[in-house]
Amino acid sequence: MDKNIRICIIGGGPAGLSAGMYLEQKGYENYTILEKLDRVGGKCWSPYYNGRRYEMGAIMGVPSYYAVHDVEEFCGITHDGPKLNRNYKDRTGKVIEPFEPKKNLLKIPRLLKMKKQLKKFGELLETKYKGYDINGHRGVAEGRYDGFSAANAKREKVSGVNPNLKDLALPFSEFCKKNDVELIQDIWIGPFTSFGYGYFDEIPAAYVLKYLDFQTCMNFVKINLWTWKDGTQFIWESLNDHLKNPARLNSNISKVERRDGQVYVTVNGEVEVYDKVIVTSPLYVPNKEGRDDGLVGMVDYFDARPDEKKLFSKIEYERYDVLACEIKPEHHPEISYYVFDNMIPERLGHLMVYYRRWRDTVDQVITTYALRKHKNSEEVPYEKCKKMVLRDLKTMKNPASKVVNEWSVYYFPHVFSETYKSGWYDKVEAMQGKYDTYYAGEIMSFGDMDETAEYSRELVERFF
Repeated sequence: MDKNIRICIIGGGPAGLSAGMYLEQKGYENYTILEKLDRVGGKCWSPYYNGRRYEMGAIMGVPSYYAVHDVEEFCGITHDGPKLNRNYKDRTGKVIEPFEPKKNLLKIPRLLKMKKQLKKFGELLETKYKGYDINGHRGVAEGRYDGFSAANAKREKVSGVNPNLKDLALPFSEFCKKNDVELIQDIWIGPFTSFGYGYFDEIPAAYVLKYLDFQTCMNFVKINLWTWKDGTQFIWESLNDHLKNPARLNSNISKVERRDGQVYVTVNGEVEVYDKVIVTSPLYVPNKEGRDDGLVGMVDYFDARPDEKKLFSKIEYERYDVLACEIKPEHHPEISYYVFDNMIPERLGHLMVYYRRWRDTVDQVITTYALRKHKNSEEVPYEKCKKMVLRDLKTMKNPASKVVNEWSVYYFPHVFSETYKSGWYDKVEAMQGKYDTYYAGEIMSFGDMDETAEYSRELVERFF
């Protein structure tokens, strides 16, 4: 492809900024990144409170976040943030230690069985499900893998046939039952459901295991985690500062037309002409009417074709809410807490985890996280969920004295099992480059910063 082509990248989050970096490294410098907001970073949002940054979105990384490490090396930065730790409470606010046999004598048989299942699960993923951890979903529904390995930082190109990969279309709970490893869900649920990615009875195993491959999940278990002093947003601010063409903020795109081999983008009332467009912003936003953030999907401002509308209308998303709360010193939690009791559909809208970022001061906010949607349940209204979370903080004996920030964000776009099984991803992948358009962002891989950045790397490798 001509290195001088004009490329428009829509979205200044991890996917869009990474696309710019990888294009630049391959010699493509005629790119423009358009960001609707007045900041970069997308769901990596790290506001300030009393001179320090806290997290409203992404919190942490792990050593297997190779794409994030690419960004660190490109920018000359590193993961220099506070060391994280956590404990557990039940729904009544009692501190528990669910994985400590000495504190759970009656649960020793279950814990021993879980340990055996964990070993078995690791072996199954390496053998029966070889190829499960390839970035993206290309070929999975057809029983094959094709992409870049997540085994190490080299990310070598691999491909092969493995009919067992079709099992990844099953909801994760069914996938675990099929393989007689149901107890490992107790381990995977912490970094999955509490981080807003839905419940195991509704989300295809492919999403769970693309994000929490065995290596990554064990890093979470061992608390082998990365953080950044100035927040996860700092990673992407740094990248934006180092790009030859930083993102243009406050870019309101009202129309995109693709005709005669060119892409016409109307941004802030002016028409700009490009040769190719990479879309990293949402492709489809269901139930967009009445959204406070005014968010829409590309099918609403693009000259979307019938195949795009048909496929993208299958996309769902989570309703994941974050509160940043002041808590008086005498009530301040000494550590972050998971509340496993609330990570089930029956406790929809309740507090699942609350996060203390800085260990050296109580002059900080505590952030809380709750899910309020399940495939088979009525969605919990935002204000009702907020009240439930604040009540739960009181039950945890850490009552909030003030809410200083709140965020209800379009989160974790995905498709459900039947759509996944029908080959949705292969149909979308077959459209890459059609209409001079490339699709990236969360839906094409997974809704965390590393998977989205890694997919942008693969997209550039494949097509540019």
